[in-house]
Amino acid sequence: MLTIQDRESAAALLRTAEHDRVPIKPLVELYPEIDVVDAYEIQLLNIRHRNRDVIGHKVGLSSLAMQQMMGVDEPDYGHLLDDMQLTGTADASAYLYPRVEVEIAFLLARDLPGEGCTVEDVLEATEFVAPAIELIDSRIENWRIGLQDTIADNASSAGFMLGSERVRPSELDVGAVAATLRRNGELVAEGRGDAVLGDPAIAVAWLAAKVASFGVRLLAGDIVLPGSCTRAIDARPGDEFHAEFAGLGSVDLKFE
Repeated sequence: MLTIQDRESAAALLRTAEHDRVPIKPLVELYPEIDVVDAYEIQLLNIRHRNRDVIGHKVGLSSLAMQQMMGVDEPDYGHLLDDMQLTGTADASAYLYPRVEVEIAFLLARDLPGEGCTVEDVLEATEFVAPAIELIDSRIENWRIGLQDTIADNASSAGFMLGSERVRPSELDVGAVAATLRRNGELVAEGRGDAVLGDPAIAVAWLAAKVASFGVRLLAGDIVLPGSCTRAIDARPGDEFHAEFAGLGSVDLKFE
């Protein structure tokens, strides 16, 4: 467990790395005593420092493969802020190691309960699901991250893009949605919705319960990104990404 001063110091290092586009060493090396609670508190310090509206949350480490790689048995989460929503283009120079992931976004029409939230609660509260691309980035050098690093770094989230299509969850088996990602026309990743904990709605229910333990609720109007259907793909200046979802439409993102 870190001191309050160490948490503030670690948060400042991450802010400076993001601002100056100069990555830092892993926090687990700089602060060997850092634990998961420290990491979430560091994340919250920087969210408050940015002083932007929170418009949703994202789930990370929602695939079994990623959990095994990190040596954990549950996902993690980060915040989505209003200045993270993209409108078709992203400035590649604004990030250190940008990558994109394919996600099925949940758009909430009603507040979710916290502890004890179920898949049924999620589906009843969700007005629409939508195609999405999440832009992830790491302020840690060369993506050399441990669990505490990615949590402190807002679950490695940097931006997101929603496609225009909207489908009610009752009209779609979200877990069975097949997704593909093309970079400059070349197929680079593919997967299904059930790559996310067997059903993306499970990830949203987990998130609702998890954030409740920190005094946070998922609210009507929130956007929730439950985790990626595919592996993350590096993004380079000039790259154009097209994500296609069976029965759910598509979304495009260009890096300039």
